[in-house]
Amino acid sequence: MKGAPGGRKAGERKLEVNMEAASCSAATVGNGDMGSQRDLSLVPKRLQRREQERQLEVERRKQKRQNQEVEEEKSEFFAAAFARERAAVEELLESGESVERLEEAASRLYGLQKLLNDSVLFLAAYDLRQGQEALARLQAALAERRQELQPKKRFAFKTRKKDAASATKADAAPGAPAAEGILASPLPLKEERGFGSSWVCGFSNLESQVLEKKADELHQHDVLLTELSNCTIKLYGNPNTLRLTKARGCKVLCGPVSTSVFLEDCSDCVLAVACQQLRIHTTRDTRIFLQVVSRAIVEDCNGIQFAPYTWNYPGIDKDFEGSGLDRSKNNWTDIDDFNWLARDVASPNWSILPEEERKIQWD
Repeated sequence: MKGAPGGRKAGERKLEVNMEAASCSAATVGNGDMGSQRDLSLVPKRLQRREQERQLEVERRKQKRQNQEVEEEKSEFFAAAFARERAAVEELLESGESVERLEEAASRLYGLQKLLNDSVLFLAAYDLRQGQEALARLQAALAERRQELQPKKRFAFKTRKKDAASATKADAAPGAPAAEGILASPLPLKEERGFGSSWVCGFSNLESQVLEKKADELHQHDVLLTELSNCTIKLYGNPNTLRLTKARGCKVLCGPVSTSVFLEDCSDCVLAVACQQLRIHTTRDTRIFLQVVSRAIVEDCNGIQFAPYTWNYPGIDKDFEGSGLDRSKNNWTDIDDFNWLARDVASPNWSILPEEERKIQWD
């Protein structure tokens, strides 16, 4: 009987130990359940984030595909419209037996130029180049047809040669040599189109001269400057085209050009010009102060620097109006280098002229 109370106490202690163990076990299980619940709460968030990222990627691809389709549609529209208008201009030039038909061709050619300018943002470089070359050929053909319609052309051919020589001497400074070798220039014109022509004017084979053309002398004319060295040339007014070739150390300041400007085989020059399109070949170490509607093109060049057009003179606003150029549109930093195909790396052949180097003494 005496041992019974001790046995009860021992049993009670054992029961307490078991209850504590059970309590600890339950606590452990409870903590484990909480951890599992916490893990389960994190899984849906990760899945939701992945789903959101997947949806964004799908949307980006969809938008990219839609943009590509839009560009393809624009390119197809441009190709069809350009081919149609080009054929119309060619037909007018082939059958242009009157001034009225040539003026209609000139008007449609201007519309063709505008179509190309408005499409430069989505056209491939090759398509842009082909379009510009086609326009240059049509502009040359238009100038030739205009020349053919000049009165008494056949009967005044020999006289015109003499007039051409005298006109060239008048352009040059006293004692300067007459313009020789002008027919070897790359301008695609017939041989009879010298400086005596109604549609071509310019300077050639001069050195260390200050030369000028007034607005009434070059309005809607084709201007050719070739074989010049250390000259300053000021062209006031609104020419139709400008071609500068084989110039060394020259400064050329030009009013708004209605269509194209071409540079070839020039070096160490400064050019200020506003135009529809600019193309530069085999030229080096030249600064260009530019206002251009379409993207400028450089090819086989190095050391070309660009800055915005800043030349000014009395009457320039009127010349801009006559040229048809939009003064608010200037793509002077959009340059296509046909010798540099890497789009993610800047071309080493041209650069932006630093602002501190843009202060040029124009006078």
